[in-house]
Amino acid sequence: MPVLQSCLNDDNDDSNYSMQYPSAIVTVKNEGGKLMLQLDDSTKLYPSNITKPPYGDKEVRALVNYNKINSSNTNSVYVNWIDSIRTKNMVADLGTNNDTKYGTDPVEIVNDWVTVVEDGYLTLRFRTYFGYNVTHELNLVKGSNPYEVVLHHNANGDKSGILKDGLIAFKLDSLPDTEGKTVDLTVKWNSFSGEKTAKFKYRSRPTSK
Repeated sequence: MPVLQSCLNDDNDDSNYSMQYPSAIVTVKNEGGKLMLQLDDSTKLYPSNITKPPYGDKEVRALVNYNKINSSNTNSVYVNWIDSIRTKNMVADLGTNNDTKYGTDPVEIVNDWVTVVEDGYLTLRFRTYFGYNVTHELNLVKGSNPYEVVLHHNANGDKSGILKDGLIAFKLDSLPDTEGKTVDLTVKWNSFSGEKTAKFKYRSRPTSK
């Protein structure tokens, strides 16, 4: 659920409509005890109406709805709501045991604006069948090449029902440092029509960020 929700008392349908959808996907960070939203690899946003980081010291990816503020500080925004995304580290590469441990159930990666690599994270909109209130497990493992990763899905037997979408983010700090260069990151997964791959532009996060 959103951690902050503004109350609107007007009847402006356009305003209400725009409040329902996220403005951006960000990394929520604690910057010296103050809330900072990392918009992309270089842009920082500072909420004017929230000072305390809502997730403490925990860094997470999140959807956010915000408005720009007309002020001398161009990075100042008014946050209407924040909704965190499940954010995970990559898991250990177990070699030939990866499939057994992490699963090979089919899943689709949706080509969408929230499927993105930025700020050291791979954020995915995924799609699969959900039907019996069973927890599905998604994990990301290193591939055979330095900048190759494999998405594993374990449906825990929940393989029928209704196709639904979800969001998940993986921190990529287990990959080699790109040393300031932008490289191709290859993502592999088992889809409903067989193995698929997608390429993203990736630059590891500087250690000072």
